[in-house]
Amino acid sequence: MTTHSPPAPPAPRFAGLTGNPYLLLALTSLFWSGNHVVGRAAGGEVPPLTIAVVRWLVPTLLLWPFVRQNLKQDWPLIAANWKIMFWLAFSGGALFTGLQYIGLQHTNALNVSVLNSLVPILIVIVSALAFRDRVTRLQLAGIAVSSLGVMAVVAHGDLTNLKALSFNEGDLITLFTMLVFALYSTSLRLSPKIQPLSMLFMIAALSTVVTAPFAVWEWLGGFRPKATWLTFATLAYVSFFPGLFAYALWNRGIALIGANRAGPFLHLIPVFTAIIATTFLGERLYPFHIAGFALIIGGVWLASTKSRPAAAKA
Repeated sequence: MTTHSPPAPPAPRFAGLTGNPYLLLALTSLFWSGNHVVGRAAGGEVPPLTIAVVRWLVPTLLLWPFVRQNLKQDWPLIAANWKIMFWLAFSGGALFTGLQYIGLQHTNALNVSVLNSLVPILIVIVSALAFRDRVTRLQLAGIAVSSLGVMAVVAHGDLTNLKALSFNEGDLITLFTMLVFALYSTSLRLSPKIQPLSMLFMIAALSTVVTAPFAVWEWLGGFRPKATWLTFATLAYVSFFPGLFAYALWNRGIALIGANRAGPFLHLIPVFTAIIATTFLGERLYPFHIAGFALIIGGVWLASTKSRPAAAKA
Protein backbone atom coordinates (compact mmCIF):
# COMPACT_ATOMS: atom_id res chain seq x y z
CA MET A 1 0.00 0.00 0.00
CA THR A 2 1.29 3.42 -0.90
CA THR A 3 1.51 5.82 1.99
CA HIS A 4 1.31 9.55 1.68
CA SER A 5 2.99 11.90 4.08
CA PRO A 6 0.65 14.38 5.73
CA PRO A 7 0.61 17.84 4.20
CA ALA A 8 2.86 20.41 5.83
CA PRO A 9 1.03 22.68 8.25
CA PRO A 10 0.31 26.14 6.90
CA ALA A 11 2.69 28.88 7.89
CA PRO A 12 1.40 31.01 10.75
CA ARG A 13 -0.21 34.25 9.73
CA PHE A 14 2.17 37.23 9.88
CA ALA A 15 5.10 34.86 10.57
CA GLY A 16 7.31 36.96 8.30
CA LEU A 17 6.56 40.04 10.38
CA THR A 18 6.65 38.63 13.90
CA GLY A 19 9.88 36.73 13.21
CA ASN A 20 11.80 39.68 11.77
CA PRO A 21 13.22 41.70 14.70
CA TYR A 22 14.80 44.36 12.47
CA LEU A 23 11.50 45.24 10.81
CA LEU A 24 9.69 45.18 14.16
CA LEU A 25 12.21 47.52 15.80
CA ALA A 26 12.29 49.87 12.81
CA LEU A 27 8.49 50.20 12.95
CA THR A 28 8.73 50.82 16.69
CA SER A 29 11.07 53.76 16.09
CA LEU A 30 8.73 55.09 13.40
CA PHE A 31 5.73 55.04 15.74
CA TRP A 32 7.68 56.63 18.61
CA SER A 33 9.07 59.37 16.36
CA GLY A 34 5.50 60.37 15.57
CA ASN A 35 4.74 60.28 19.28
CA HIS A 36 7.40 62.92 19.98
CA VAL A 37 6.01 65.20 17.27
CA VAL A 38 2.40 64.77 18.39
CA GLY A 39 3.25 65.06 22.09
CA ARG A 40 5.10 68.30 21.52
CA ALA A 41 2.37 69.73 19.26
CA ALA A 42 -0.28 68.99 21.89
CA GLY A 43 1.46 71.09 24.56
CA GLY A 44 -1.12 73.36 26.19
CA GLU A 45 -3.99 71.57 24.42
CA VAL A 46 -4.08 68.24 26.27
CA PRO A 47 -2.83 67.59 29.83
CA PRO A 48 0.20 65.27 29.69
CA LEU A 49 -1.08 62.71 32.19
CA THR A 50 -4.45 62.64 30.44
CA ILE A 51 -2.59 61.67 27.27
CA ALA A 52 -0.80 58.94 29.23
CA VAL A 53 -4.05 57.52 30.64
CA VAL A 54 -5.79 57.46 27.27
CA ARG A 55 -2.69 55.92 25.68
CA TRP A 56 -3.10 52.89 27.97
CA LEU A 57 -6.86 52.84 28.56
CA VAL A 58 -7.80 52.46 24.89
CA PRO A 59 -5.46 49.46 24.31
CA THR A 60 -6.80 47.87 27.51
CA LEU A 61 -10.39 48.09 26.25
CA LEU A 62 -9.49 46.98 22.73
CA LEU A 63 -7.44 43.98 23.85
CA TRP A 64 -9.90 42.67 26.43
CA PRO A 65 -12.21 40.70 24.03
CA PHE A 66 -9.19 39.01 22.42
CA VAL A 67 -7.19 38.28 25.55
CA ARG A 68 -9.81 36.85 27.92
CA GLN A 69 -9.08 33.21 27.09
CA ASN A 70 -5.32 33.82 27.17
CA LEU A 71 -5.55 35.31 30.64
CA LYS A 72 -7.29 32.21 31.99
CA GLN A 73 -4.33 30.11 30.86
CA ASP A 74 -1.64 32.62 31.88
CA TRP A 75 -3.10 33.78 35.19
CA PRO A 76 -1.22 31.30 37.43
CA LEU A 77 2.10 32.57 36.00
CA ILE A 78 0.98 36.20 36.23
CA ALA A 79 -0.06 35.78 39.87
CA ALA A 80 3.16 33.97 40.75
CA ASN A 81 5.23 36.76 39.15
CA TRP A 82 3.09 39.74 40.15
CA LYS A 83 6.06 41.75 41.42
CA ILE A 84 7.91 41.79 38.09
CA MET A 85 4.64 42.35 36.22
CA PHE A 86 3.91 45.40 38.35
CA TRP A 87 7.47 46.67 37.93
CA LEU A 88 7.29 46.37 34.12
CA ALA A 89 3.95 48.18 34.02
CA PHE A 90 5.05 50.86 36.49
CA SER A 91 8.42 51.56 34.85
CA GLY A 92 7.82 51.04 31.12
CA GLY A 93 4.15 52.00 31.20
CA ALA A 94 2.97 54.49 33.81
CA LEU A 95 6.19 56.23 34.89
CA PHE A 96 7.90 56.40 31.50
CA THR A 97 4.80 57.48 29.58
CA GLY A 98 3.61 60.06 32.10
CA LEU A 99 7.00 61.73 32.53
CA GLN A 100 7.63 61.61 28.79
CA TYR A 101 4.61 63.80 28.04
CA ILE A 102 5.40 66.11 30.95
CA GLY A 103 8.93 66.55 29.59
CA LEU A 104 7.63 67.29 26.09
CA GLN A 105 5.62 70.20 27.55
CA HIS A 106 8.83 71.91 28.69
CA THR A 107 11.60 71.13 26.20
CA ASN A 108 12.27 71.27 22.47
CA ALA A 109 12.75 68.62 19.80
CA LEU A 110 16.50 69.27 19.42
CA ASN A 111 17.25 68.47 23.04
CA VAL A 112 14.95 65.43 23.00
CA SER A 113 16.88 64.06 20.02
CA VAL A 114 20.17 64.39 21.89
CA LEU A 115 18.82 62.78 25.06
CA ASN A 116 17.05 60.00 23.17
CA SER A 117 20.41 58.92 21.74
CA LEU A 118 21.51 57.99 25.26
CA VAL A 119 19.00 55.12 25.57
CA PRO A 120 21.07 52.45 23.76
CA ILE A 121 24.10 53.38 25.86
CA LEU A 122 22.03 53.24 29.06
CA ILE A 123 20.63 49.84 28.07
CA VAL A 124 24.13 48.45 27.60
CA ILE A 125 25.29 49.93 30.94
CA VAL A 126 22.25 48.66 32.87
CA SER A 127 22.51 45.21 31.25
CA ALA A 128 26.19 44.96 32.14
CA LEU A 129 25.71 46.15 35.74
CA ALA A 130 22.47 44.34 36.60
CA PHE A 131 22.79 41.14 34.57
CA ARG A 132 26.52 40.93 33.80
CA ASP A 133 25.83 40.95 30.07
CA ARG A 134 28.85 40.83 27.80
CA VAL A 135 29.21 43.86 25.54
CA THR A 136 30.75 43.03 22.17
CA ARG A 137 33.08 45.26 20.23
CA LEU A 138 30.57 45.44 17.39
CA GLN A 139 27.90 46.69 19.79
CA LEU A 140 30.21 49.38 21.16
CA ALA A 141 31.23 50.37 17.64
CA GLY A 142 27.60 50.52 16.52
CA ILE A 143 26.60 52.69 19.47
CA ALA A 144 29.54 55.03 18.86
CA VAL A 145 28.86 55.35 15.11
CA SER A 146 25.10 55.88 15.46
CA SER A 147 25.66 58.39 18.30
CA LEU A 148 27.94 60.39 15.99
CA GLY A 149 25.15 60.35 13.42
CA VAL A 150 22.66 61.73 15.93
CA MET A 151 25.12 64.43 16.99
CA ALA A 152 25.70 65.38 13.34
CA VAL A 153 21.98 65.83 12.74
CA VAL A 154 21.18 67.86 15.85
CA ALA A 155 24.35 69.97 15.45
CA HIS A 156 23.59 70.71 11.78
CA GLY A 157 26.93 69.27 10.67
CA ASP A 158 29.00 71.41 13.04
CA LEU A 159 29.67 69.80 16.41
CA THR A 160 30.61 73.17 17.89
CA ASN A 161 26.89 73.99 17.77
CA LEU A 162 26.39 71.54 20.64
CA LYS A 163 27.93 74.13 22.96
CA ALA A 164 24.86 76.29 22.41
CA LEU A 165 22.50 73.69 23.88
CA SER A 166 20.86 74.66 27.15
CA PHE A 167 19.03 72.21 29.41
CA ASN A 168 15.97 73.02 31.51
CA GLU A 169 13.67 71.06 33.81
CA GLY A 170 12.00 69.40 30.83
CA ASP A 171 15.38 68.09 29.68
CA LEU A 172 16.13 66.68 33.13
CA ILE A 173 12.74 64.94 33.19
CA THR A 174 13.39 63.55 29.72
CA LEU A 175 16.83 62.31 30.77
CA PHE A 176 15.25 60.48 33.71
CA THR A 177 12.65 58.86 31.42
CA MET A 178 15.49 57.53 29.23
CA LEU A 179 16.98 55.78 32.27
CA VAL A 180 13.55 54.41 33.23
CA PHE A 181 13.06 52.99 29.74
CA ALA A 182 16.50 51.38 29.83
CA LEU A 183 15.57 49.70 33.12
CA TYR A 184 12.28 48.50 31.63
CA SER A 185 13.96 47.11 28.50
CA THR A 186 16.60 45.17 30.41
CA SER A 187 14.01 43.86 32.90
CA LEU A 188 11.87 42.27 30.18
CA ARG A 189 13.99 39.12 30.43
CA LEU A 190 12.54 38.55 33.90
CA SER A 191 8.93 38.53 32.69
CA PRO A 192 6.99 35.25 32.97
CA LYS A 193 6.63 33.12 29.83
CA ILE A 194 3.10 34.18 29.03
CA GLN A 195 1.47 34.91 25.70
CA PRO A 196 2.40 38.29 24.14
CA LEU A 197 -1.21 39.55 24.18
CA SER A 198 -1.48 38.74 27.87
CA MET A 199 1.73 40.64 28.57
CA LEU A 200 0.62 43.69 26.59
CA PHE A 201 -2.81 43.70 28.22
CA MET A 202 -1.39 43.47 31.74
CA ILE A 203 1.05 46.33 31.10
CA ALA A 204 -1.73 48.46 29.61
CA ALA A 205 -4.24 47.70 32.37
CA LEU A 206 -1.82 48.23 35.25
CA SER A 207 -0.45 51.41 33.67
CA THR A 208 -3.98 52.78 33.38
CA VAL A 209 -4.72 52.07 37.05
CA VAL A 210 -1.47 53.66 38.25
CA THR A 211 -1.71 56.77 36.04
CA ALA A 212 -5.45 57.52 36.37
CA PRO A 213 -5.33 59.19 39.84
CA PHE A 214 -2.70 61.65 38.64
CA ALA A 215 -4.80 62.52 35.58
CA VAL A 216 -7.77 63.19 37.89
CA TRP A 217 -5.51 65.48 39.92
CA GLU A 218 -4.69 67.36 36.69
CA TRP A 219 -8.37 67.89 35.93
CA LEU A 220 -9.14 69.02 39.48
CA GLY A 221 -6.34 71.56 39.10
CA GLY A 222 -8.11 73.08 36.08
CA PHE A 223 -5.93 71.64 33.28
CA ARG A 224 -8.42 69.87 30.99
CA PRO A 225 -8.31 68.89 27.30
CA LYS A 226 -9.54 71.44 24.81
CA ALA A 227 -12.26 70.33 22.39
CA THR A 228 -10.20 70.68 19.21
CA TRP A 229 -9.22 68.47 16.27
CA LEU A 230 -5.64 68.51 17.56
CA THR A 231 -6.82 67.00 20.84
CA PHE A 232 -8.77 64.27 19.05
CA ALA A 233 -5.90 63.48 16.66
CA THR A 234 -3.38 63.38 19.51
CA LEU A 235 -5.41 60.97 21.61
CA ALA A 236 -6.21 58.77 18.62
CA TYR A 237 -2.57 58.52 17.54
CA VAL A 238 -1.07 57.81 20.96
CA SER A 239 -3.72 55.17 21.69
CA PHE A 240 -2.84 52.98 18.73
CA PHE A 241 0.68 53.59 17.48
CA PRO A 242 3.09 54.43 20.35
CA GLY A 243 0.83 52.76 22.90
CA LEU A 244 -0.58 49.53 21.44
CA PHE A 245 1.54 48.69 18.40
CA ALA A 246 4.96 50.05 19.40
CA TYR A 247 5.11 48.25 22.76
CA ALA A 248 4.03 44.97 21.20
CA LEU A 249 6.71 45.28 18.51
CA TRP A 250 9.42 46.45 20.95
CA ASN A 251 8.77 43.61 23.39
CA ARG A 252 8.82 41.08 20.56
CA GLY A 253 12.01 42.53 19.07
CA ILE A 254 13.81 42.33 22.42
CA ALA A 255 12.61 38.76 22.86
CA LEU A 256 14.21 37.87 19.51
CA ILE A 257 17.61 39.62 19.71
CA GLY A 258 17.97 41.03 23.24
CA ALA A 259 17.92 44.55 24.67
CA ASN A 260 21.56 45.38 23.84
CA ARG A 261 21.15 44.72 20.12
CA ALA A 262 17.68 46.29 20.02
CA GLY A 263 18.72 49.57 21.69
CA PRO A 264 20.55 51.16 18.73
CA PHE A 265 17.36 50.98 16.65
CA LEU A 266 16.11 53.91 18.74
CA HIS A 267 18.61 56.02 16.82
CA LEU A 268 16.27 55.68 13.85
CA ILE A 269 13.82 57.99 15.63
CA PRO A 270 15.53 61.25 14.51
CA VAL A 271 15.76 59.82 10.98
CA PHE A 272 12.01 59.22 10.82
CA THR A 273 11.32 62.55 12.51
CA ALA A 274 13.27 64.37 9.79
CA ILE A 275 11.41 62.45 7.07
CA ILE A 276 8.06 63.36 8.60
CA ALA A 277 9.10 67.01 8.93
CA THR A 278 10.32 67.30 5.32
CA THR A 279 7.27 65.49 3.94
CA PHE A 280 4.46 67.11 5.89
CA LEU A 281 5.94 70.34 7.20
CA GLY A 282 7.93 71.38 4.12
CA GLU A 283 11.28 71.54 5.93
CA ARG A 284 14.47 71.25 3.84
CA LEU A 285 16.79 68.22 3.79
CA TYR A 286 20.46 69.29 4.08
CA PRO A 287 23.69 67.36 3.39
CA PHE A 288 24.36 66.98 7.13
CA HIS A 289 21.02 65.17 7.41
CA ILE A 290 22.08 62.63 4.79
CA ALA A 291 25.52 62.14 6.38
CA GLY A 292 24.00 61.77 9.83
CA PHE A 293 21.39 59.30 8.63
CA ALA A 294 24.08 57.19 6.94
CA LEU A 295 26.03 57.03 10.21
CA ILE A 296 22.92 56.17 12.20
CA ILE A 297 21.85 53.34 9.89
CA GLY A 298 25.45 52.04 9.72
CA GLY A 299 25.69 52.07 13.50
CA VAL A 300 22.38 50.24 13.87
CA TRP A 301 23.59 47.58 11.44
CA LEU A 302 26.86 47.13 13.34
CA ALA A 303 25.20 46.91 16.75
CA SER A 304 22.55 44.46 15.57
CA THR A 305 25.07 42.14 13.88
CA LYS A 306 25.72 39.10 16.02
CA SER A 307 29.37 38.05 16.15
CA ARG A 308 30.03 34.52 15.03
CA PRO A 309 31.76 32.25 17.53
CA ALA A 310 35.45 31.56 17.00
CA ALA A 311 34.83 27.95 16.04
CA ALA A 312 32.48 29.00 13.26
CA LYS A 313 35.05 31.47 11.93
CA ALA A 314 37.70 28.74 11.91
